[in-house]
Amino acid sequence: MGTSSNFGNMFSAAGASLFLPFLPMLPSQILLNNLLYDTSQLAIPTDEVDEEQVRRPAHWDIAFIRRFMICFGPISSLFDFVTFAVMLGVFHADAAQFHTGWFVESLATQTLVIFAIRTRRIPFWHSRPSLPLTLTALGVVALGAALPATPLAHVLGFQPLPTAFFAAVAAMVVVYLFLVELGKRIFYRKTRPPARPQPTLGHRHLRRRAARFSTIIRLPHPQAPQAPAVRR
Repeated sequence: MGTSSNFGNMFSAAGASLFLPFLPMLPSQILLNNLLYDTSQLAIPTDEVDEEQVRRPAHWDIAFIRRFMICFGPISSLFDFVTFAVMLGVFHADAAQFHTGWFVESLATQTLVIFAIRTRRIPFWHSRPSLPLTLTALGVVALGAALPATPLAHVLGFQPLPTAFFAAVAAMVVVYLFLVELGKRIFYRKTRPPARPQPTLGHRHLRRRAARFSTIIRLPHPQAPQAPAVRR
C-alpha cells in the first residue's frame, strides 16, 4: 500500500510540474500530508487478516510488491490529475487554493483506500476492519478537510475551499474505490501465490551444514544380540 501510494504521488507531482507555473504542493504540506497519513496507519496492528489468507504460509515476494505498485499506483495518479483539472478548469484556483485542493484529495484517497487494499474480498465491506483503524482513518481525513478552515490555514499555506469542491472529492473517492475493487479483481485473478522458495544448496551440503547443530544418538537394534552378563 505504501509503495503504490508513494509511486502514484510522485508520478502525479512529476506530471503536474510539466504544466504548472508553481509547485503542485509545498514541501511543508507534503510533510504534513505524510505525517497525517502515517498517523492514520498506526492502528494497523489492531486489525486482523482475513481467515482465508492465513490458511497457508505466505512468503516474501518482492516481485509481487512491484506488480502491486505498478497496478494500483497509476489509479491514484489518475484521480490526482482529475483533481488538477477540476481545480484549474472549474474553480480557477490560484497556487494556494490548488495546494489546498490537492492536499485534501490526496490525503482522502490514500488514507481511505486502506479499507479496500487490506482485504482480497470483493467488495471490501465483506471484511470488517478493526474499530481503531476505522476511527483513525476517518478522523485523519476529517482533520485534513477541516485544516483549511482553521486559524492554522495561513501558517500552513492553505486557503478555504468552496463547498462544491468537497462534493467533487466525495464523488472522486467513491469512483476511486470502485476502480480499486475492479483492479483487485483483475490483479488477484492473474497473480498466483508465490512459490515456496527452494534451497540453493545440495542435499549433501545441507546435511553437512546441519550436522554441526545436530546430535546423533545411536540406539541398539531391537534384534541385535545382547552382550552376556559378567559375574564377579
